[in-house]
Amino acid sequence: MPLDKGKSSEGSNPVNDSAGGRVTRQGIRIYEAADFAGMHAAGKVAAQILDEVAAHVFPGQSTGAIDDFIRNRVEELGATSATIGYKGYQHASCISVNHVVCHGIPGEKTLKDGDILNIDVTVIVDGWFGDTSRMYVAGKLPRKAERLIQVTHDALFKGIEAVRPGNTFGDIGHAIQTYVEAHRMSVVRDFCGHGLGRVFHAPPNVLHYGRAGSGPVLEEGMFFTIEPMVNLGRPETKVLGDDWTAVTRDKSLSAQFEHSVGVTADGVEIFTLSPAGTFHPTY
Repeated sequence: MPLDKGKSSEGSNPVNDSAGGRVTRQGIRIYEAADFAGMHAAGKVAAQILDEVAAHVFPGQSTGAIDDFIRNRVEELGATSATIGYKGYQHASCISVNHVVCHGIPGEKTLKDGDILNIDVTVIVDGWFGDTSRMYVAGKLPRKAERLIQVTHDALFKGIEAVRPGNTFGDIGHAIQTYVEAHRMSVVRDFCGHGLGRVFHAPPNVLHYGRAGSGPVLEEGMFFTIEPMVNLGRPETKVLGDDWTAVTRDKSLSAQFEHSVGVTADGVEIFTLSPAGTFHPTY
């Protein structure tokens, strides 16, 4: 789930606290090597649920029925939904259809042939948060939507490729932005990725645009999401009256993919890989 864009808090010095590990002066937690296992376990459950939900996406299906399936699978797998009760939200997923950028609320809306949708799930397993989202299509995939989905998918992995110690968060955003704009699409600026671990949202804010070499330096043990939202039209968004649903201002199609990752000694580990290898809807 995206986090509203804002500045990361800064203290005067790195600190240690009761959650273990170290916190940088930008407020970013540095986790221990043993903590990677917990994140892999939580990420696997979230990714498994998104694998299984694909069979429930088809024309005529309601987004509420999809969310009911997700809610039941979270419980059956012994996990806890991180979104139910979060700031008053009452669903186990966000389901964002067509021009909805993020935070779409499941309900009675039924899918039509050719609709594209992002399904975003976050679970808690033994205190660790697994957060991931991916795209789906109901029925036949329109050509323009197919291109948008492919560029968004590839942009996420361009960002992930930039994750290694010594690089910066600006390198991640720059890699995503330059790739997307080269394909004449736009990156949403109003929402961003975020730190996570034993909390849902934490510093840093992971922007999907920016200048290479800017921002905090990546260190081994940082955990965060990368979750670019890409629009076929302009990047501007607006939030509807429900205070959750964000849509494109020009009503152009939007797509998003999200992985939770951890910085390793020489690169990156993805915690939310699809067990079935179906992270991309047409693979």
